Amino acid sequence: MPIHYSILDLVWYVMVYSIIGWTIEVCVYAVTTHRFVNRGLLNLPFSIPYGLVSAVLMVVLPTLPGLPVQFLMTLAISCLIRVLCDHFVRRVSGAERKDSSLRSLRLLAALAMTSLLLLQYLLIHPFLLTLFAIVPGWLRSVGAWLFLALVTADFFCVRHTLRTHRLSPTLVLHLSGTQRIADRMTDAIWGRLQRAYPGIRETGEQDHTFARGLCFDKLFWVFLMSSVLGAGIEMVFCRVTGGVWMNRSSLLYGPFSVVWGLGAVVLTVALQRLSDKPDRHIFLAGCLLGGVYEYLCSVFTEVVFGTVFWDYSHMPLNLGGRINLLYCIFWGLLAVLWLRVLYPPMERQIEKLPPLAGKVITWLMITLMVCNAALTSAAMLRYTDRQAGPVRTGIVETFLDERYPDSYMERRWPNMIVTN
Repeated sequence: MPIHYSILDLVWYVMVYSIIGWTIEVCVYAVTTHRFVNRGLLNLPFSIPYGLVSAVLMVVLPTLPGLPVQFLMTLAISCLIRVLCDHFVRRVSGAERKDSSLRSLRLLAALAMTSLLLLQYLLIHPFLLTLFAIVPGWLRSVGAWLFLALVTADFFCVRHTLRTHRLSPTLVLHLSGTQRIADRMTDAIWGRLQRAYPGIRETGEQDHTFARGLCFDKLFWVFLMSSVLGAGIEMVFCRVTGGVWMNRSSLLYGPFSVVWGLGAVVLTVALQRLSDKPDRHIFLAGCLLGGVYEYLCSVFTEVVFGTVFWDYSHMPLNLGGRINLLYCIFWGLLAVLWLRVLYPPMERQIEKLPPLAGKVITWLMITLMVCNAALTSAAMLRYTDRQAGPVRTGIVETFLDERYPDSYMERRWPNMIVTN
């Protein structure tokens, strides 16, 4: 059985492992190049991709049988998260890491990193679990929130640097003292980013097309439209196979399947470089990515919310009842259908939105979806708490108990099973 973590617990582990990953990367680069360079996108000593991979593995690996399966899952998860994070870095900085020395040894480097992550889980994570139990809860919460605040501030500082033209020395002389300090900070950040990402771009001519490329705005609309489409497909599937209409939405309000929406985003970003490859390559990559993604979703809902929404234990060739071969094949077929048929016209329709109106509508929908997701999470956590019999302790619990009682939650998600 996996250990149950709260959201702040996971943030705390991401912080610790991000520091470990940053230290490892800086040391390796210093040994190989004989110079110190902060290789992260952020100025602070955090390697967020490494922290994310490590935190995901500490949740997923206890659910897997045996080291061979754990090794393969570690390899798949680390590659998936690295691809997603590299896309994010490219969107923010306009440059990629150029490790030409590892280009011919990419598979060997991935296997070495997988071995390191697995050894970290086996040897270091038990120590961190013990340390985590000693640290007071309030201190862990303060540390997690402080980490989020620092990372957010650092990210916007780097983003501002990347989007601002550097000023000439003559112009700097006419700036006020505060402006000079800010410009020197920007120059320092820009210099570090050039050393970490050779070929990084400065701000160029802006394209006024709404959601050009795989930007945040476009991916949000891909998520939104795919979540609605996925919820509708699952409702029809339940009607055809089971003879009943069943709600397949992930949220309290609206027909939104978060699993389908995020899955579409993952397929779009991770498989973009395969768009010019034969369909069989896309199919095989879709089988792998879809299986790993569905497994992660199953573990996440069980670990964070203490609930299970699907179980394939009755089907052949399943892994812990979370995924099975047949549905991995479906993911492969869906990947080909998505890249070849569904995504291109969806992309064109999104880009037709007026830039200003598109931005306003996008952030309005983001606000509504965030509120919907937060309320759903609170109601879900309160529902699982009620199964253990805790009494109301405040206004929030009273509101959730009265507005979303067990009967409402079980009617909304009839297949939901509480595991704790």
